[in-house]
Amino acid sequence: MLKRYIEEFLHYLDKIRGYSQQSIRTYETALTQMEEHAHFYEEQECWQLDLTPFRIAVKNQNAKTISKKLSAVRSFAKFLREQKKLPLKVLADSSIKVAQTLPKPVAKKYIDQALQHGDTQVLMMILLTYALGLRISELSSLEADDVGEEWAVVTGKGAKTRTIPVHPFLRGEIAAYKQKYAPKRFFFEQDGAKLSQNSIRYRIEKSFAAIGIKVTPHQLRHSFATDLLEQGARIKDVSELLGHESLASTQIYTKLSKAKKLSAYMQSHPLCAKEQK
Repeated sequence: MLKRYIEEFLHYLDKIRGYSQQSIRTYETALTQMEEHAHFYEEQECWQLDLTPFRIAVKNQNAKTISKKLSAVRSFAKFLREQKKLPLKVLADSSIKVAQTLPKPVAKKYIDQALQHGDTQVLMMILLTYALGLRISELSSLEADDVGEEWAVVTGKGAKTRTIPVHPFLRGEIAAYKQKYAPKRFFFEQDGAKLSQNSIRYRIEKSFAAIGIKVTPHQLRHSFATDLLEQGARIKDVSELLGHESLASTQIYTKLSKAKKLSAYMQSHPLCAKEQK
């Protein structure tokens, strides 16, 4: 019974919420492991999902991995309550502390250097990811008609759309790209089909490897957010441009900005320099 519910939940994420296949596989991995170990039973007209055996099975994994798996289970439980109307109580689902890691944006000078390597298509991948702050799944699914002269309409997590301004610098680049590649539907295509996330990721990372550094597409999204905030953009506006569901997800970039300011202060202020001698 629990296995069937999991299949229905994954179908819901795919067809109703519009999650990427990579995200769905992550949920599937966590929930399959949970189904193998957890106890699911009915008691006093209420279903009980006891995660104790599951928690024991994953106890040697790192805290971040365990936290993600528990988050997947909580989303699944919410689906059962709200979509399946199942009276459900989850046991042993307490959160664990996870050390928060700051994003690792890419300095603009390295982005400029990477743009000197690769063909027109991969350069456009880098430009759009950085200029629009896209997730790799959003970049792969981006349709040619979604990118206009002034605005780009992006479909993000949960099939939610957001509108992002297109910088004037990009307009000529985009027009030249469309004229050269003539995409039929998706902005990035090969033999009439959209390029996969893995293909796009490989090509972006290869361009940065050519200048001797390791950079992922998601770091370009971090750079988008960090650079906007450092130039005075409102955090609420940046949050909307990123497609975050809450400001809490965006606030981590303000912590990064403070960390950079502290580092600059410690290296530059005369009193700090004197202390380090």
